[in-house]
Parts: sequence; C-alpha cells; structure tokens
Amino acid sequence: MPVQFQIVIFAIIAAVVLFYFYNVLGKRVGRQPADNKPAALPAGEAPALQRPAIDPVTLAAIAGLKTRDPAFDPTKFLEGARQAYETIVRGYAAGDRAALTPLLAPAVMSSFETGIAARETRGETELVEFLHAPRADLESATAEGDRAIAKVRFLSELRSRIIPAGGEDASEPRIEERRTAEHWTFERVLGAADPNWVLARVEAASA
Repeated sequence: MPVQFQIVIFAIIAAVVLFYFYNVLGKRVGRQPADNKPAALPAGEAPALQRPAIDPVTLAAIAGLKTRDPAFDPTKFLEGARQAYETIVRGYAAGDRAALTPLLAPAVMSSFETGIAARETRGETELVEFLHAPRADLESATAEGDRAIAKVRFLSELRSRIIPAGGEDASEPRIEERRTAEHWTFERVLGAADPNWVLARVEAASA
C-alpha cells in the first residue's frame, strides 16, 4: 500500500477518534458552577426580605383583631410582648414602680403594689434571673368595643435570689428556681395616639 495512502487512512481514523472524544468529554455532566448563579432580577427590583410564616392556627386566632386593625403584626407584637414580660418580671422583683406603672393596667398595678409593699415590710430584696429566653405564644387577638385584646401564653424558667432583712451578712440568701406557665392578657385602645399595650390580666396556664 503506498505510503501516501496509509497517511490518509490514519488521518481519517484520527479525525473519527477525536470527534468521538469531543462528543463524550465535551458534554456538561452534573451541575456546573454557572448553574449556581441566582436568577437575575428585573431592573430596579430588590430581593424581598424573608419573614417567618404565620401558622394557620395563629391566623385564625387573630382574625377578630385583623378585621378592625389590618396593620396588626403578630410577629412584632410577640417581640414586644416578650420584652414587656421580662421587664415586668424583673421590675416586680426589684420593686421598681416607675418601670411598672406605664406597662400595667391600674388593677394589675394595684395587685403588684400589694406584693411589693409586703416584701418591703419584711425587709427582703429580690433579684431575678431568666435561665432561658422565655417562650411566648400568641393564643388570641380580638377587638371588643374600642379595645384590642391579645392573650399570650408565657413559659419561663427563673432563678430568684431573695436576700433577707439585714442583708447577706445577717443570713444566707434564699435561692429558688421555678418554672412558670401563665396567660398574660394585653390591651390597648384602638385608634389611640398611644399605640402601646398594657398588661390587663395574669392567669395561671398549663405547662
């Protein structure tokens, strides 16, 4: 076979082999780096902030208030209620009437005042520590007349340090740890200039 003819045959074979490898190795297999790029947003559109979804039970529980106050936000309300809970518990233990007064309805403030005065008569002081962040669950929110009413179930673990009359030098402080489960009912006047809620009622709840 002439040498020139052999060269042509080898060239054809090489071309076929290269074409085969290109078809096999040149294909994309699996996810490529470019596949991970986020889809482009239309001009001028920013990604929306993700907020936790509100479960259907909560949506049903707040339906009564949403009809009167469409701007009511259960997530923001619970954040504020949890902060108020911690402030009120610490304020009651410390006998801080100034901190408690704007957060409590008059009847609740009167009840708290009785407890604070009794502790002062005994000469005791108390410090409270939350062992964990309290849990807050919104159980209902509705409107009655001109009032918005929301009930929250709080679960908490507390450590109290009760210092007797005469201070720690007189006798050892008493340390108490307890778990509490309570329903706190908050109220505010619909349409009022002051949007803040006050604690109107405290009741025991199942743990």
